[in-house]
Amino acid sequence: MVSASISLMLLAAGAGLGFTSISPWSNAGVTAATFGIAALLWLALVHLISAGAGGYLAGRLRTKRVGLHTDEVAFRDTAHGFMTWAVSAIVSAVLLASAASAVIGGTARLGANAASSLGSAVSGVASQAAGRVDLSNLDLSAYVTDTLFRADRPAPSSTDTAPARAEVGRIVAMSIRSGDMAPADKTYVASVIATQTGISPPDAEKRINDAIAKTKEAAAKAEQTARETADAARKGAASFALATFIAMLIGALASSYGATVGGRARDKAEA
Repeated sequence: MVSASISLMLLAAGAGLGFTSISPWSNAGVTAATFGIAALLWLALVHLISAGAGGYLAGRLRTKRVGLHTDEVAFRDTAHGFMTWAVSAIVSAVLLASAASAVIGGTARLGANAASSLGSAVSGVASQAAGRVDLSNLDLSAYVTDTLFRADRPAPSSTDTAPARAEVGRIVAMSIRSGDMAPADKTYVASVIATQTGISPPDAEKRINDAIAKTKEAAAKAEQTARETADAARKGAASFALATFIAMLIGALASSYGATVGGRARDKAEA
């Protein structure tokens, strides 16, 4: 119980120190890498101090059996120290179970929200590159209906270009969803743009190709950023798990050794 209490106290102190060391402003406070290293070192120090103190008390307060060999006494002290660490780890895990569940659940929800946000971001960036087309409200039946009423030579509409823009928007949205624009759609959109803007069909088709290229480039960048973020999160989780294992191993050794030190102090006091 003493070991678990010291561990919780030091973790709380470390959390307070960590919060005061991080600043949302640039060039203020410690960097993320420095903070991560400091947090891992603090975790190891917490296990070393708390487990060492608990092990020392366990060895110092253990009743000495008369007539036992020195090696047996040392073994029992070491075993008591190790058991102290084991019980402390279980108690700490139970006390921190709710907090850990909240952190894990929050991380899972954050990952789900990040994935959802990523999809929205990719669609949003692609839509901006293509002229702010809304992919969420894409109606496939409207796209098919538009193909049924296409004219070989679209009539110009100098007063109201909204219908033509809406139709082209649906075609572009369908192209973004499928990954590329069909040749027939590209030819039709080029004719509509040429008719509405007065530019030549080759120039209109060049605009379409440029817009599609920008859309693909933006989507590729968003996907690359998502992959880098996921890889960084994976590496961070692996590093934290390994650091936790090392810190717990340090705690087990510190508790076992502290118990032998406490046992020697007990023997001297009794002598």
